[in-house]
Amino acid sequence: MRDRVTLSADLYRPVTGGPHPVILVRTPYNKNGDGFLRAGRYFASQGYVYVVQDVRGRGDSGGEWLPYRNEGRDGYDTIEWCARQPWSTGKVGTLGQSYTGYDQWLAAVERPPHLAAMIVLATMTDPMGDVWISGPGGLPTPTMISWYHLTAGKVEQNMNAVDWGRLNWHIPLLTADEAAGRPNPRWRDIITHSRLDSWWESIRYQNKYDKVQVPVLHVSGWYDDAQRATPMNFIAMRRRGATEAVRRNQKLVIGPWPHAINSTSKLGDVDFGPTATIDLLGLQRRWFDRWLKASANGISDEPAVRVFAMGSNQWREAPEWPLPGTAFTRYYLHSGGRANRLTGDGTLSLEQPATEPADHYRYDPANPTPFLTEPSFAQLGGPEDYRAVEERDDVLVYTSPPFSQQTLICGPLSAHLYAASSARDTDFMVKVLDVWPTGYAQRLNDGMVRARFRGGHERPALIEPGRTYEYDIDAWNTCQDFLPGHRVRIEVASSAFPKFDRNPNTGDALGLTSRLITADQTI
Repeated sequence: MRDRVTLSADLYRPVTGGPHPVILVRTPYNKNGDGFLRAGRYFASQGYVYVVQDVRGRGDSGGEWLPYRNEGRDGYDTIEWCARQPWSTGKVGTLGQSYTGYDQWLAAVERPPHLAAMIVLATMTDPMGDVWISGPGGLPTPTMISWYHLTAGKVEQNMNAVDWGRLNWHIPLLTADEAAGRPNPRWRDIITHSRLDSWWESIRYQNKYDKVQVPVLHVSGWYDDAQRATPMNFIAMRRRGATEAVRRNQKLVIGPWPHAINSTSKLGDVDFGPTATIDLLGLQRRWFDRWLKASANGISDEPAVRVFAMGSNQWREAPEWPLPGTAFTRYYLHSGGRANRLTGDGTLSLEQPATEPADHYRYDPANPTPFLTEPSFAQLGGPEDYRAVEERDDVLVYTSPPFSQQTLICGPLSAHLYAASSARDTDFMVKVLDVWPTGYAQRLNDGMVRARFRGGHERPALIEPGRTYEYDIDAWNTCQDFLPGHRVRIEVASSAFPKFDRNPNTGDALGLTSRLITADQTI
């Protein structure tokens, strides 16, 4: 690297011929894994040099491990190193998922001259955008302490050494590292930077799309817990990429998958059918053949968007996202003042409310509304049945009449909420569900807002108890064919634990307090 630190890489090369284009993966998860071995052998057999590198401070690489902090410069230097080698044509493509997708973006905005294409799967937003680096509440999901444990030191640590379900309850969040038995200054750094300020700037990429100069294949899943970034990046690159050719050559694929992209056709009790998984490796090869080998294989002439409609379990193709012809439709909350619980009087319709009483509930951070998930970072939720959660008094439930015909709800979801609280700071959560005729309440997606960040993460401001404020909540995206007899349901609550950290309702500094108070909420 430019500072003389040496990073370690494994190379897989075709046995004959050359030079060849290069596919580069940079990972914090051990370049010696079987998955990289299989991919290396496959791409070498297809006429590529496959390079997989341990990022700085991890595995066999030198330097200090500082998540995200060095990936832009190190990515640039590695891409240019690959381009200079005698076995290289000078064309370099990057590939990776999750962290190894994020490090591609950080390198791309540095504008390495020999970067020619990217394939980015299941990557994260900038800080404060999703739950991975730091969430919309200014802090990461409590389950992320398990990731910081896994990646502590040079090699992966044993995840079974800690009871993550118990640890998620630990407060203050700042000392979760000590409670896990492994002090971690990197964890404490993100907890003590709970607003979007200059400390985060070096690891942001979503304010720099105009610097990205290459075609990108964007891939995610409807139940990818980092899903928000992928359609956001596709849309932004179509509008703000460096050149007209770059803007034109973006492609989006979203399937019915979790964060482990294309890994299964069934999540929990929901089976998405035989077409739910695709030949992802073949798609990646076609993308690189087009942009690294100038192959006239037609992929750049195919529709820019391919998404899976759940419910009907059919793939749809389109030139844009959201799908052309999308009708952004407002559903309204209604009740007689008692929408609490599944047995309450909450309804959902296209009709605007008339004079109706407000709904009320009490949010107790010592007994938060649960989010159904595994206790570690590996996957945050899927299409679980939320009927049991809807039996709680701190959940407001609003359900539409059944659809008489198949209806596609496909695109971005958002909520505009009018709410008051007895607290100086609190949270509001909204969840969108598909209710089957059997009663199964399938989560589609959800989102949250922290009251102090209602005006943005750069300008936190506490609220006045009892005063009504307007809150905008991004509930990400979905694509669901509601079959006849199915209904739309909205849940409103003030926690979704442990997906999001519990707001203590005190207005104190985030992540640093153990003091909890209850909040009386009005919707």
